[in-house]
Amino acid sequence: MNRELIEALEMVEKEKGISKEILIDAIESALSSAYKKDQKQHQNIKVKLDPKTGDFRVFSYKQVVEEVADERLEMSLADARRIDPGYELNDQVEIEIFPSEFGRIAAQTAKQVVVQRIREAERSIVYDEFASRVGDIVNGVVQRHEQRNVFVELGRVEAILPQNEQIPGERYEPGMRIKTYLVEVKKSSKGPQVILSRTRNGLLKRLFELEVPEIQEGLVEIKSVAREPGARSKIAVASRNENVDPVGACVGAKGARVQMIVRELKGEKIDVIPWSPDPETFIIKALSPSKVSDVKLFPSRKTALVIVPDYQLSLAIGKEGQNARLAAKLTGWKIDIKSESQAEEAWESIQAMLEEEEALQQQQEVVEEVEAVEEEWAEEEKPEFEYTPEDEYYPGEEAEQAGVDGDYTDYSDLDAEDHIIDDDDTEEEEIKKKVKKPKTKTRKREQEFVDEMEEGFDLFNDLQEEDLPKVDKPGDESEVVFTSESSGFTLGQLLAAELQKKAKEKAADQTTKKTQAKSGRSGKKKGVETQSDEG
Repeated sequence: MNRELIEALEMVEKEKGISKEILIDAIESALSSAYKKDQKQHQNIKVKLDPKTGDFRVFSYKQVVEEVADERLEMSLADARRIDPGYELNDQVEIEIFPSEFGRIAAQTAKQVVVQRIREAERSIVYDEFASRVGDIVNGVVQRHEQRNVFVELGRVEAILPQNEQIPGERYEPGMRIKTYLVEVKKSSKGPQVILSRTRNGLLKRLFELEVPEIQEGLVEIKSVAREPGARSKIAVASRNENVDPVGACVGAKGARVQMIVRELKGEKIDVIPWSPDPETFIIKALSPSKVSDVKLFPSRKTALVIVPDYQLSLAIGKEGQNARLAAKLTGWKIDIKSESQAEEAWESIQAMLEEEEALQQQQEVVEEVEAVEEEWAEEEKPEFEYTPEDEYYPGEEAEQAGVDGDYTDYSDLDAEDHIIDDDDTEEEEIKKKVKKPKTKTRKREQEFVDEMEEGFDLFNDLQEEDLPKVDKPGDESEVVFTSESSGFTLGQLLAAELQKKAKEKAADQTTKKTQAKSGRSGKKKGVETQSDEG
């Protein structure tokens, strides 16, 4: 019996692609659930199945506690040590049990668990398989129609082709094989839900990759695709090898390759266009088969004005504007098509638009040049050291490294134990006293120097007006001329004498103030004594 179980598991593994380990785990879970229903005295049950022989063993697990509250889940320490003296509190005791065959309800529970776990494993495998193929082409067979949706059999799953993803006018008969583009894979309660499409641009791109070996090898690259499903498509291709013609490689000998794709898309017309990095050339090629006289580009608006001969206007626009729409989608530019006669009538407005565009282009170039120069300056003027603001302090060696003037004290050699301050506020005040602001001291010195200069100029003017003799210059009474004969003193001596004079006057004023202050205090004391005597 046990050997037959192993053979059955191997057969299921081959048919459904589910690994043997997953199936064994499902059976163990199913038997554990069944024994929980059948064995009321044991609840924490685990079944172990031998993958080689098919034999299984049943174990019950109980936790070691001081006081047993539930005998089905717990065991006393004394009972546990009878089994093994090494057990301690909170340990798990493994006890093998030999239950009898369980009844109908337990057997049905085991069956349901096994089936459910197998289905979940199968759905997971299918989901992983198709989720990795999103954006690729899948082959399928049309099964049926339901509410305008088409169901396509993909082998292990049934996919959905919604109505909005179907090519207009295309009929899908049951049993017909079609190639579709895998759009999305969703998880649902009924399994993975696969969404297909026949209208996406990716379908056309993937079909060319399948039919053209040069694209698979990387010699030819698909740059862009524009498509109106069921009607017409345009595809731009470029070559990475000078010796390979991208359009010829995609079209094939006598159009064999592109005709295979046209038949797969049920007659959809396909234009293969060579891609060009030049926007004007690319737009001209995209509007084929019509001929273009001139193209005016307006990059700021991402718009192109295309001028065509009068007899080519309808061909350039296409049926209901189809050719112009596809060209705009392919190139990424808004295309305005005018005939030569229409362009002549509106030439003034076109010229004004061109001048405006040229001015904007020049302005943009200037802005770009300025930004480039600013970046260069920023890199050149980037300082080697980042200096702190004016309100930052520079203690010790940091001030010397920063190159800031001022008197500083280096406290790096002081012992930490000798300078411990308990109060944070006191510590901040002490640091501020010891460390001076270099910028403040420098400004103070500058201000003192300016004050001294102003005082010297004032003194010079006073001496000029009062002490020095004046000599009248013939013909000009307003000018004053100093001569060496008029005075025996130099300007420096006069300034020194005047400064000494002011210093003496200042000292005399201070002496007088002190004398007055002393006399005032003595007078107050005498007045107080007189009042006390009278009292």
